[in-house]
Amino acid sequence: MGSVAGRAAASTDGHPPLDTAVVQRFYDRMRAVAPAALGAIERDRADDPGRPFDDTSCGRLLGSLDPDGVRALGMWVHHWCMRFYDDDTRPGLRLLREIASRPALGWTPDEVRWMLRESHAAGPAADDRFTLPLAAAAELPPGALPGAVAELPPGALPAAAAELPPGVLPSAVAVERRPGAVRSDDSRLAAGERRSDTLVPRQLDPTHRT
Repeated sequence: MGSVAGRAAASTDGHPPLDTAVVQRFYDRMRAVAPAALGAIERDRADDPGRPFDDTSCGRLLGSLDPDGVRALGMWVHHWCMRFYDDDTRPGLRLLREIASRPALGWTPDEVRWMLRESHAAGPAADDRFTLPLAAAAELPPGALPGAVAELPPGALPAAAAELPPGVLPSAVAVERRPGAVRSDDSRLAAGERRSDTLVPRQLDPTHRT
């Protein structure tokens, strides 16, 4: 299978790119959980939204994974919620918040960087775009990521960012998407395309080959 990580690893904000091999491993891990995650979200969409989380399909899936699997699931659902924020993402957002509330998952700086880039690419219209990356960043030691919260312009991050250790967040997070801008790889906008065909981003579809 050819690599699908090159475009995702490239820098689009003037900051150093992520290592292509590292990003490829992210995609490999996310592909492993994507089918189960998508199925769980779809079942929960059709189910009672008031059901306790542990009794939902997403809750059962989350409970079945080890920390590495939980991080992979978190990265996948973060990507999904950022990409399809104008669709019905309520089950996905609920899953994202549950993962964010779980401590000591062993997040790495590269995982946090990847999620932050997804967040600021989505723009402020996306709900909870910093929920998971900020929770993950809070587990990193000071200096794990370049930059500091103090370097960010007002309004670039939610108030929760001020509670993070100094030096954790990169200044790249301050980059905001232009109003009305469209991501060039958002094939979801193709005329006549059914939303159900786009619930798994192409590079995370386990059936996709390049």
